[in-house]
Order: sequence, then structure tokens, then C-alpha cells
Amino acid sequence: MAKEDIVKELTKIKGIGKTKAELLYKKGFNSIDKLKKTSINELIKVEGITDTMATDIKNQFKEKTEKKKVQPGKLRKAESKKPKTEKKTESKAKLDTKKEKEVKKPVEEEIKEEPKEEEIKEEEYKVKKKPILTKEQKEKLILRKKIKKRTPYFFREEWFRYKRIPKNWRKPDGITSKMRINLKYRPSKVRVGFRGPKETRGLHPSGFKEVIIKNVNDLDNIDPKTEAARISSSVGTKKRIDIEKKAEELEIRILNI
Repeated sequence: MAKEDIVKELTKIKGIGKTKAELLYKKGFNSIDKLKKTSINELIKVEGITDTMATDIKNQFKEKTEKKKVQPGKLRKAESKKPKTEKKTESKAKLDTKKEKEVKKPVEEEIKEEPKEEEIKEEEYKVKKKPILTKEQKEKLILRKKIKKRTPYFFREEWFRYKRIPKNWRKPDGITSKMRINLKYRPSKVRVGFRGPKETRGLHPSGFKEVIIKNVNDLDNIDPKTEAARISSSVGTKKRIDIEKKAEELEIRILNI
């Protein structure tokens, strides 16, 4: 087949355009059969194809094969619905009874092989680690939650009037600003009175002090009694797995798992 014909066939797959189809052709994927046989790791090596893209392409091929397998089964069901004039012979009746017994046996075996109590206990939910706090800190955390419930949402001045004005808060200014002067029925402004207790400022809702981590070595500087780790968004999956393993050994809680 010519290059143009192969590129057209590759573009029929969802998520593959002309540029990606040409890159696949250069890497040696001359036909769709080769794409079916290839693994996800080989597809990722091609420029512009990510993990999600590769899995989507492989899933598309799986769905097509499953549909082909289902179609002959549907025809058999339709044929079975048609009225049959032939009567079952004794030999056919015996075969049916044998099949029913064979089907019942594995079902009974599955029921017998129930999981033991010890196995169920291992799969139970593990309680997340909690910090060691003083009595005052615990009381102030409860108070902070109550204050947060009654605090209003702070919107920018005249956010409802124009589409170009976003809702995010900005301090009102200007000589004619009614919100700045604190006139009636104007929305509430950010003030000191809405602030939470001083003892709990900067703490996570669980009570831990957050510490951002970028390496495995950063976990050594954390106190697991009062501090918890938050993995940076720039950290990759490979390094993230290593951090989680070491955190379990040191009994440090990770907030963004």
C-alpha cells in the first residue's frame, strides 16, 4: 500500500491526526495490524503520543474485536427463539441434564470458597493518622470551623453588572464607590473580624502543619507528630511512589494521596 492510503487508515482511529499518522508511519507502523500487535510502551516512544493516548488506541481495537465475537452469538439467540417442530430425543435430553449439572458444580464451589475472617480484616479501612495537639488547639480548630461556616463569600465590586469583571476579590477604591463607604445593602468586605483564631492559622483542617516535599530526603526534616507532607505538583510518578513508601516507614501522613 502507498503511504497516503496508510495515513488515511490511521486517521480513522480516534485521537490520531495527519501529523501523528505520519510519525507512526516513519516509526515502522505500515499497517493497522502492526498497531494492534504493538504494546503501549512501544506506542509511547512515538512523539506526541502519551500514556492516555496509547491506552485509548488499544482499547478501540479491543472493542472492535469484542463486537465481532458478540455478533455470531446474537444470531444463535435469534435462531433459538424461532419455533422448532422437532422433538427432543432421549439422547439430547440426557446431554442437557449433564450440562446443567456441570454448570451447577462450579457455582457451588465458588460459594464454598468464601473469604475467611482474617482476610476480611486485612482489607478493612485504615484510620488516617492524627496530630498530637493541645486542648486549646483542639478547641480552636472547632471554633475555626464555626467561623468559616458563617463567613460570607467575598466578591469584587459590581461583579454582577458586567461580564468582563470576574468574581475574585479586590479591595474597592474610588471616590464614588458605595461599597468603600459601607453603605446599606452592599456586599460585605474583607475585614479582620472574619479571621480565625491565631493558634490555628496555617494549619490543615486535620490539625497538621503542611510541609511541601520535592524529594525523598525532605521527609527526614518532618516531625510526624505535628507535621504532614504535601507532595509538590511538579514531582513525577516514579519519585512520588518512592516518597509514599518512605512516608509509610517513617509513619508520616501525606495529605494529597
